[in-house]
Amino acid sequence: MAEPTSQQCDGNCANCASASSCDDPQNTQIKTGPPEKVDMDVKHVILVLSGKGGVGKTTVAANLAMMLSNHGYNTGLADLDITGPNIPKMMGIEEKRLTSYDGKKIEPVRITGTLGVVSMAFLLPEKSTPVIWRGPMKMTAIRQFLEDVNWGSLDYLVVDLPPGTGDEALTIAQLAPNIDGAIIVTTPQEVAILDSSKAVRFVQKIGLKVLGIIENMSGMLCPHCGEEIDLFGTGGGEKAAEELEVPYLGRIPIDPAMRKAGDEGRPFIIRNPDADPDSLTWKAVDEVLAHLLTQIKEQ
Repeated sequence: MAEPTSQQCDGNCANCASASSCDDPQNTQIKTGPPEKVDMDVKHVILVLSGKGGVGKTTVAANLAMMLSNHGYNTGLADLDITGPNIPKMMGIEEKRLTSYDGKKIEPVRITGTLGVVSMAFLLPEKSTPVIWRGPMKMTAIRQFLEDVNWGSLDYLVVDLPPGTGDEALTIAQLAPNIDGAIIVTTPQEVAILDSSKAVRFVQKIGLKVLGIIENMSGMLCPHCGEEIDLFGTGGGEKAAEELEVPYLGRIPIDPAMRKAGDEGRPFIIRNPDADPDSLTWKAVDEVLAHLLTQIKEQ
């Protein structure tokens, strides 16, 4: 670490080659504190995260973004799971690539006139290509996905984050403006609740609001007899919400139709013509998204 002395320091920090490594308390070139918010035109940012993987977080993010778009809101969907981007698969746009018309701004992939998507998957040469990056490179990519994308004027930006409370979640919390809060997705079993509770505390620790907990894969309706089977149990998410004193947004059962919709690249809320209009899953998803929209509008 460079230590200025009276012989070598003239007090002109701006023109000093050692300013970045100088620990003199009078050094005006040292940047302290969190990074500045990016400059983007967005009214509401909603984070979707979970304590562990495989709980349906990306499914929730994709359907939420589509719902907001269907309501006429200009919506962006940012897939910030840098090493495991799945949004393009679930939205049916795997073959798309990011482009730029002026060489400066990246154009998001458009699904509808009011819904655009960015994802690391659009930059990979093959679907199986791994992204082997450390934290600083992920942070740079996240900043670019926010401020170097031609989002236009957004009403909502839905952010799909990787599981856990690592670099990506902390970076977006520091960089994104106008964050309404975070949605925590969990499954009912105890091990998932343990991790989702940590996600709730993380969100609160960094000063954001928990919009609510969604209990996904909560029971399964037998396709033969219609009886409900508790594969992973039920009620764990609701219990956690009560103990943590955060909103409970509802439960969504396991349904092969939802799995099929994701594999086909179609958000579940886009009704399949062959779907049962009286399906309990449809009603559950509608109820959860309605509760979520209410929480968002109350911000």
